[in-house]
Amino acid sequence: MLRALPRALRLWRPWRSPGARDCASSATTRTPEIQVQALTGPHQGADLKERERMTAEEVGFFVQRLRGLMSEIAAFPAPTIAAMDGFALGGGLELALACDLRIAASSAVMGLIETTRGLLPGAGGTQRLPRCLGVALAKELIFTGRRLDGVQARQLGLVNHAVAQNEEGNAAYHRALALAQEILPQAPIAVRLGKVAIDRGMEVDIASGMAIEHMCYAQNIPTQDRLEGMAAFREKRPPKFVGK
Repeated sequence: MLRALPRALRLWRPWRSPGARDCASSATTRTPEIQVQALTGPHQGADLKERERMTAEEVGFFVQRLRGLMSEIAAFPAPTIAAMDGFALGGGLELALACDLRIAASSAVMGLIETTRGLLPGAGGTQRLPRCLGVALAKELIFTGRRLDGVQARQLGLVNHAVAQNEEGNAAYHRALALAQEILPQAPIAVRLGKVAIDRGMEVDIASGMAIEHMCYAQNIPTQDRLEGMAAFREKRPPKFVGK
């Protein structure tokens, strides 16, 4: 099962105050912004049997909407973490690839298996997997439809961490939540701009990427958080970032 983590950071505008965000990891509320429920019966989700009953036009529209959803997740301004505790095959892995970071249980199974069903990845997999692993390896995995467990995925660099599964079946989720807790105390504007610089920079040549980094850095210079970070370092105390 692929879980959607509560958002570690929420920053819709560059200078938004953290008072406006409702973090799942907040010490006061502990209420997740995103709740995930495993559906059962006829509503349990992406079923190839449903796709089989669609017309060619319906399939095209369905995949277009799915591709758009993945792009929206990838463009989300705060860090996103995918936790894979079970199966993430086809669209499930494409969803994970749209996230910034990926955690998997060692027993998790993932892969872009579409070619084994007469299909090809259509929700970003052919573009995001080679950007993650390199062209040759991505072609091998897509051409063969190979399935990987969490350990293999970690060895290839497909996931950031692989953890032993627990009795509850949610070890990856808890490791991902711990990673989110590491991100949460950092300056939210700097984190957001860092994500922009990396994502946009990977799409262009290095000279253009340097220009993107310069523009992002310039946006961070006038923030209160930058001054707070330097003051905290000088005074040898933890910084108190406010998202301004």
